[in-house]
Amino acid sequence: MIRLGAGRPLAGVVAVGAHCDDIAIGAGGTLLALCEARPGIQVDALVLSGGGTEREQEEQAALAAFCPGADLRLTVLKLADGRLPAQWEEAKAAVEELRARTGPDLVLAPRTDDAHQDHRGLAQLMTTAFRDHLVLGYEIVKWDGDLGRMAAYQPLPEEIAERKVRLLQEHYASQRHRPWYDREAFLGLARIRGIECHARYAEAFAVTKLVLDLGD
Repeated sequence: MIRLGAGRPLAGVVAVGAHCDDIAIGAGGTLLALCEARPGIQVDALVLSGGGTEREQEEQAALAAFCPGADLRLTVLKLADGRLPAQWEEAKAAVEELRARTGPDLVLAPRTDDAHQDHRGLAQLMTTAFRDHLVLGYEIVKWDGDLGRMAAYQPLPEEIAERKVRLLQEHYASQRHRPWYDREAFLGLARIRGIECHARYAEAFAVTKLVLDLGD
């Protein structure tokens, strides 16, 4: 069920991205905090593109660092970057296969209103396949300027926020040339989201549907 209860344990997490580095950028701090608090938690990660390239190697090393102590299972496919609408059947099959073999308490995915067509398409598939799960839509800062008002926040201690930025720079060398891919951008957004939830830093998420279970 789509629930969030006080003190409720998390047995498993699913995290998906259209591209290598999406998960780390959007929810890397949350994964760090979650995995450190729950040693041995199962994390099933799926990335639709980058398979067989240097980006897959970057993703393997990065997610291992972002999920310390977790039972991490990562799959990186070879769909073409920027062409998800034309590869809808392949993407849908991958998401449905992921759903069939996992039973997560939490799903981390792109937002359904993300301006990038690959992010947006994957988000639409996730909310359909994982309709009975809590799906948190992460945000990715980019040229398109699609950031908006968010509904859920994960406060991040300063050490976690700093480590997230350090790991992004350390593991995704192929992305360092991008003008938005720097410490100021990542920490700046985290600081703004922190202000919104009375914390120093935070990651923010969109929520399509949530059932509260606060009385149990």
